[in-house]
Amino acid sequence: MFSWITPDLIAIVWGMVKAIIILLGMVLTAAYMIWLERRLLALWQDRYGPNRVGPLGLGQVIADMIKIFFKEDWMPPFADKFTFVLAPFLAMSLMMLAFVFIPMTPNWGVSNTNMALLFFLAIAGLAVYAVMLGGWASNSKYSLLGGLRSTAQTISYEVFMGLALMGVVIQAGSFNLRDIVAAQDGLWNVFPQILGFIAWVPAALAVVHRTPFDLPEAESELVQGYHTEYSGMKFGMFMVSEYVGIVMVSGLTVTLFFGGWDAPLWFDRIPGIGAFLGEQIPFVWFAAKTFIFMAGYILVRAALPRPRYDQIMSAAWLWCLPIALINLLITGAVVLWRAGA
Repeated sequence: MFSWITPDLIAIVWGMVKAIIILLGMVLTAAYMIWLERRLLALWQDRYGPNRVGPLGLGQVIADMIKIFFKEDWMPPFADKFTFVLAPFLAMSLMMLAFVFIPMTPNWGVSNTNMALLFFLAIAGLAVYAVMLGGWASNSKYSLLGGLRSTAQTISYEVFMGLALMGVVIQAGSFNLRDIVAAQDGLWNVFPQILGFIAWVPAALAVVHRTPFDLPEAESELVQGYHTEYSGMKFGMFMVSEYVGIVMVSGLTVTLFFGGWDAPLWFDRIPGIGAFLGEQIPFVWFAAKTFIFMAGYILVRAALPRPRYDQIMSAAWLWCLPIALINLLITGAVVLWRAGA
């Protein structure tokens, strides 16, 4: 009676279910990171955060979403309408698309491809078009300046972001993120690839336009940058895409440099709970390490001021690029030496 149900069909359906669960969970995590950011900023700055709507203010995110849904979605009459609508959709969808390549456990992930890291770099390059198109379509000089800044900043930092990751690829011998996690068994990449990690951190901040790399927005000088003219749901998509990017970049940092779902090297030695968490519930470690980096991004916003635009660009070419090149040179030399070449 159910002869049409084949193992291949079951695998396809189960893969779709996993993809929906992961992407919905990621969007919900990004939404509640807004609450987390406001609470942590309040804690570090010695003030109150959201604490009125629901327990611990958890209902504030829902209240904000309802407000955005009912807010007037105004479109400037002088804007290019199609591009104006397309930009926030691109911002949200590309950040979500980049997340599909990140494996959270040995068996849980949306996509498992041997070119996963290359796909991420390609999507990160496309994400700048959302900001650039939003700035251009608004037909506003403030928005246009924000879009131009974003283009220059992203192109600059993506150059050494790719170079910083090539050391990880050389060590693992693969662009597959699962292979990169497996290659860190016994020693996380953050130790042999410390120079690559130092170059990666500012590049990741620049890709998601987080403080102190939020020059495309720059409220103090460009009003609101590339989304000055946006309101309602379109503004909400731009805003949520930034937090989706933070979750995505934090997960990728854990995958590339901190062993992914692997437990800390000493934790497996704890009898009972150590082996259980390390082998039976690997998602616990991936989520815990990702949360630490998400909180770290918030701490950077709380602690560091925004530098001038020329200082940001100078740091990219005069410091980060040489560090990434030196790391690549040292990694290649060590790998060749170990191979006996």
